[in-house]
Amino acid sequence: MASESTTFPGTPVEAGPVTTVTAAQLPSLGAQDEVVDLCRDLLRIDSTNRGNGDGYERTVAEYVAAKLAEVGLEPTLLESEPGRTSVITRVEGADPSRSPLLIHGHLDVVAADPSEWTHHPFGGEEADGCLWGRGAIDMKDMDAMTLAVVRDLMRTGRKPPRDLVVAFVADEEAGGPLGAKWLVNNHPGLFADCTEAISEVGGFSYTINDDLRLYLIQTAEKGMAWMKLTARGRAGHGSMLSSDNAVTALAEAVTRVGRHRFPVVLTPTVHQFLDAVGEALGIEIDTDDLETTVAKLGALARMIGATISNTANPTQLNAGFKVNVIPGEATAGIDGRFLPGHEDEFIEQIDNLIGPDIRREWVVLDRAVETPFEGPMVDAMAAALRAEDPGARAVPYMLSGGTDAKSFSRLGIRCFGFSPLRLPPDLDFSGMFHGVDERVPTDALKFGVRVLDRFLAAS
Repeated sequence: MASESTTFPGTPVEAGPVTTVTAAQLPSLGAQDEVVDLCRDLLRIDSTNRGNGDGYERTVAEYVAAKLAEVGLEPTLLESEPGRTSVITRVEGADPSRSPLLIHGHLDVVAADPSEWTHHPFGGEEADGCLWGRGAIDMKDMDAMTLAVVRDLMRTGRKPPRDLVVAFVADEEAGGPLGAKWLVNNHPGLFADCTEAISEVGGFSYTINDDLRLYLIQTAEKGMAWMKLTARGRAGHGSMLSSDNAVTALAEAVTRVGRHRFPVVLTPTVHQFLDAVGEALGIEIDTDDLETTVAKLGALARMIGATISNTANPTQLNAGFKVNVIPGEATAGIDGRFLPGHEDEFIEQIDNLIGPDIRREWVVLDRAVETPFEGPMVDAMAAALRAEDPGARAVPYMLSGGTDAKSFSRLGIRCFGFSPLRLPPDLDFSGMFHGVDERVPTDALKFGVRVLDRFLAAS
């Protein structure tokens, strides 16, 4: 049962003359001055989400709410379960007749083993020009940038062109049942008038040369199909002959899934991305051998390579309790991802691979999303990037993973990944998601604040 909401009324900022910000204005230095400190504070709050309901965002949510209330906003804390806390607030815009823009970010992070890290994952240490810590790029960097820009708007009395609905949510790392999904199902009115949204894993740079950087705007993401496979057989003594062994049957099914290569499919987003990359790199895109083309993208190949087909990776195996006992049941976990428009095809492919004797249950089954790379929002993103980086070129791409866009898109909201970062060419950005030594350059945070400020002023 959800707990009651809590409101942080804050102290209203002294009213002053209303000014509507234009894209031509330079961003305030205030947000740049504090974004690193905000990000450091967020990284030092352990908000680990281990899945299956094992998470706690209350502490970090209270920190965010206090920072919002400090500048006169009225954040509301909503809990799907005790400790599973999301924060929502609304920033008044200059034109109340326009539909609001939703800015959403998640407060939870995946687990981290300190013994594997160069700097403690919850230390928020600054070294080598970066802030190190779990969540540095997934996604407390965007949380900090959003906080910094919103706080600066309130402090300076500047109004964005339209209202902003700002949501910091729980449980994204487990698919969102206690976060965005719960909010959409139980409090849809908070977002009902929003038509567009921005959030994580987009707007980061991919360096072509000194004069050209592609900034990848997420306009699509694959669907999630996390599944549990179960094989049943005859239990018995390990020394006896067994023709009905659950472990053997499961292992064979898992091997078929893990070794299968799904056919290449080019969605509109991926087609646009590859065309843009091919033009920038001066290479021909061979649609008959896309894997070779994608391999030329270096560290980005892992992320982009997973968007040209459906995928399914075995991730868990469980069977038995004693080496000399044949178990009657064996289970496996599979992380499946399907392309937009290909959910039914993917499920059929999986069922053919596992065969009729293996039971499949969905752990998480959630939609794929895709929106066209066009319109005033896209124009505003591209313009804001170019204003801070003359070598910027915005291009669409598909995320191989999933975000809370899956939930918010159910309300008819067009969702984009736009957490702008200008990154060093040698930084393995995609490799740090859920990886060891996650970090974000402090200069990239300040760049992101400036771009977000310009974008909000023009959107």
